[in-house]
Amino acid sequence: MIRPWSPDLLDKALSVTAGPTSDFDLNPDAPPPQGSLRPAGVLAAFDARNGRLILTQRAATMRHHPGQIALPGGKVDPGDADAVAAALREADEEIGLSAAQLRILGTLPPHRTVTGFAVTPVLALIDGDFTPRPEPGEVAEAFWLPFAHVTDPARYRVEGRYWRGQWRAYHAAPFGPYYLWGATARILYALARRIAA
Repeated sequence: MIRPWSPDLLDKALSVTAGPTSDFDLNPDAPPPQGSLRPAGVLAAFDARNGRLILTQRAATMRHHPGQIALPGGKVDPGDADAVAAALREADEEIGLSAAQLRILGTLPPHRTVTGFAVTPVLALIDGDFTPRPEPGEVAEAFWLPFAHVTDPARYRVEGRYWRGQWRAYHAAPFGPYYLWGATARILYALARRIAA
């Protein structure tokens, strides 16, 4: 279902009661990693004027998840107050998106990843003009996805592949040349379902 953009829809999504998500939602037989989860934060930042979402394609030289589509963000460093601070710091480092240009709306429950992270999605609005400045060592490209694509649950499908000797299912929502999948797609699918609720 195509919804016209309104910032109120993000506020609505934050008010919906829903539990955390996980890379294991579609793989209940796969054992989760042992030990404590490492905290991380990602920024789901929407252009306040038209609802487009900013995403990145990770550099092919990155050690972890090279070439994958991602929300700006990363692990909580010792100098970060929390996952929100980590998401804001990483967005500034990765694409030059300053916290001064953002209105933080709130956070979704942490998403547990197969790689052992508890990733807190931070919802925000970008005020005014913003031209991404990708950090070449981390980001190959920054691009925008339309609100109607990101927030329509029907755009997401379940696919699968072998990973570490096991068949794993995951969510995917490709858009043109961009293959949105994995944890990023699962986080955005949860947001889409909240908006549709």
